[in-house]
Amino acid sequence: MRNFKRILTLCMAGLMMCAALCVSFAEETEIRLSAPQTEETPPAEMQTEAPAEEAAPSAREQLIDDIIETGRNLFEKANGKLQRAHYAGDIYVCKNFTTYVFAQNQPKYRLAEFPDAVLAVPANKTKEECRPYKYGYCWKDVSAAQGNPFEVAAQFLYDTSLSKAENMERALAFMRQVKKGDYFQMSADYYYGVGAHSAIMIADYDAETDSVHWMDSNMAGQSISGIRYGKVQFDAVKKIQWWAEAFCKKGRGATLYRLRDDIVFAE
Repeated sequence: MRNFKRILTLCMAGLMMCAALCVSFAEETEIRLSAPQTEETPPAEMQTEAPAEEAAPSAREQLIDDIIETGRNLFEKANGKLQRAHYAGDIYVCKNFTTYVFAQNQPKYRLAEFPDAVLAVPANKTKEECRPYKYGYCWKDVSAAQGNPFEVAAQFLYDTSLSKAENMERALAFMRQVKKGDYFQMSADYYYGVGAHSAIMIADYDAETDSVHWMDSNMAGQSISGIRYGKVQFDAVKKIQWWAEAFCKKGRGATLYRLRDDIVFAE
């Protein structure tokens, strides 16, 4: 009889434990089923931010890009063939080339300070105006109010009171100031000839290679039956030492002209 009661007590205790476990399981299941479903957060290394939108180029930056693109198109059009660079109206004369690529784009731009001025590249100073230096190292003094959108960014003039080595250091420092879009004007005596030359720098001075990239026309060329023909260059590259040696001579010099900061789109 005692054994029977003990067995009965154990059975009742087991039933009560099972009932408690069932209730606990049911509550846990209900909680799991009713909890909102959320996506797991990916690991930090897998999380990526939405790419930021690139800012639209400023009017000044766009003008520089337009000028360079026009030069590229003329280079591709020439297709490696020499172009006539003999007469005053030939666009492949060096200064005419740099003026032409600007003129093709200037109607779309203005100066904020002088919105009514028609923008243009100034002509070179005359031989008389350049004295005591040789012709070709700089432009005429045209004001912004008259439509000159450029400012002198840097200039080198050979100083006879200094040694050749000192002048060369100054010439190299001048060339290290080159920026994308700069108009370059020099009076030179170098491999390709003697006299004035104009070019447009298409990238900032590259300190890693100590060089500059430019585009121009008629630096190199030849005369055929008495008519001058010039080569169009795009993304030409030379060490700044090469450039400095061209104009670092007595009576010669060079100037970097840079677009003003207040270039705006024409209305």
